[in-house]
Amino acid sequence: MAAAVGKVLEINRYPVKSFAGERLESCTMETYGMYGDRFGAFYDAAKTGWSSYVTARSIPRMLSYQARLVDGTIQVLTPDGRALGWDQELLNEIQLFAGSKVLSMTEAQAQHFTDPDLMSVDAASVLIITDGSLRKLEALWGKRLDPRRFRANLIVALNEGRSEHEWIGETLSIGNVELSVESYCERCSLITTDPDTYERDPSLLRIVNEQMDLRFGVYASVKKTGQIHVGDQVYIGLR
Repeated sequence: MAAAVGKVLEINRYPVKSFAGERLESCTMETYGMYGDRFGAFYDAAKTGWSSYVTARSIPRMLSYQARLVDGTIQVLTPDGRALGWDQELLNEIQLFAGSKVLSMTEAQAQHFTDPDLMSVDAASVLIITDGSLRKLEALWGKRLDPRRFRANLIVALNEGRSEHEWIGETLSIGNVELSVESYCERCSLITTDPDTYERDPSLLRIVNEQMDLRFGVYASVKKTGQIHVGDQVYIGLR
C-alpha cells in the first residue's frame, strides 16, 4: 500500500547543462526523464565519455547564463542581457572561456560522445532533494543554503517523520508518474559555487563529505510517464 511521504515543493528544469535553469509549475516526465532537461550540453573535444562535459566546475561563469525551453527550442539569456539561441554564436561565446576546443551537443552526438536517448543527465534521469535534508545541511554548515546549488529537478517537502533515505530501491508515485529511486547522488565540487556570486566555498563539500558521506539527494528513473505539478502529493509505493 502506498504511503504519503510529502509533496512537490519546486520543479526545476535545466535545458542546458551547467547553465541556470527555470522554475516550472508543472512538467512532463518522458522515458528518459523530465522533458527539456539537459537537452543541451557542451563538450571538450579532447576528451571522451562523461569526463568530456564542459561544466561550471571548470567554468563557474556558465551559471550566469539563463536557459529556458520555449516551444521545444532552447533560449538563453546572457549575463549582459542578450538573447541567444542554441547556435554558433552561443558556442563561440562559451569557447572564449574554455582552454580547448568545445563542441555543442549536436556536434558531439555526431562523434558518438553520448547516447542521445539519455540526453546529458549525470546518472539516473531525475534528481530529487528534500527540504528536510536542506535544513539539516544548513544547520551543519551554519550558513544560508541556496537550493540551486544542488540543481535538483524536484524539491520535496517531507511529511513529519519521513526521510528520503527510505526511498532507495522503492517506487515514488507523483501525479500520474511513477519514479524508481535507484541511488543516492554523490556530490562534487559544483555545490561549492554560489549560484549568484560564483564564489567558491569548499567548506560545504567538506561537510557533505564528513557528515553525509558525500550523499545529498537521490536519483530516480521514470517507470511511468506523465505529468507532475507543484503541490502534488508524493507517495512511496504504487497507488
